[in-house]
Amino acid sequence: MKNIKLFAWVFGAILVLFLVGYLYSTFFKPGYGSGNVMGILLFGLVLGAVIAFLVFKLVSKSSSKATIAESSHTVVESMRKVFKIVCAEGQFHEIYNYEATKKLFKIIPSTKKALVIVQAKVLIGYDFEKCVWETDEENKKLKIISFPEPEILSMEPEYKYYYFEEDLFNFIKRDDLHEIQSRGKEQVRQAALNSGLRQIASEQMRTMLTEMVTAYHWQLENSDKIKLPAPKTELPN
Repeated sequence: MKNIKLFAWVFGAILVLFLVGYLYSTFFKPGYGSGNVMGILLFGLVLGAVIAFLVFKLVSKSSSKATIAESSHTVVESMRKVFKIVCAEGQFHEIYNYEATKKLFKIIPSTKKALVIVQAKVLIGYDFEKCVWETDEENKKLKIISFPEPEILSMEPEYKYYYFEEDLFNFIKRDDLHEIQSRGKEQVRQAALNSGLRQIASEQMRTMLTEMVTAYHWQLENSDKIKLPAPKTELPN
């Protein structure tokens, strides 16, 4: 369809050229005088306009066509069975302000800055492979020997860059973007650990285990092993 339109434009331009040539040969016959000069100028203007229009259309057509080459190779690195249960979920929005300063010739400060908003969904729960149990089938008792603290099972961050500022000989590079994302993700992780989500997950797990064991007419012992974890205050390196 695009080729047909282009051919129509070219054909129309050729017809216009023939028409202009005919008008020129009819009304502006070769000779010496001011009329002949005006005819040549008019013919040149019309011909130049037509050529310029054709060049513009061809350039615009070629520039609007983008060639996209895609290649994808998916490699499955590993697969294994897991026994993990999600007990709490949180949505986090972290505003991370990045600023790095270096001195040119050890005298002139040069600073680069970035403002990033990190949005992440955090899932907190338990890895049951770390749990240790004892079962007494005769008395229908389930005894907890060791129970891990709730942990972050999944964190899916998205980064939105709102502001960049670069200074003389201090530009934001690919390594800086990697560092910004890494530090922003760490900030969200710390916020999740200190938000109370782990306490919610602990209470949820204790309630769930008690109800499940009771439903099968068993008893749960040492349920206090499912402790309410204290907030963590780790600082990113």
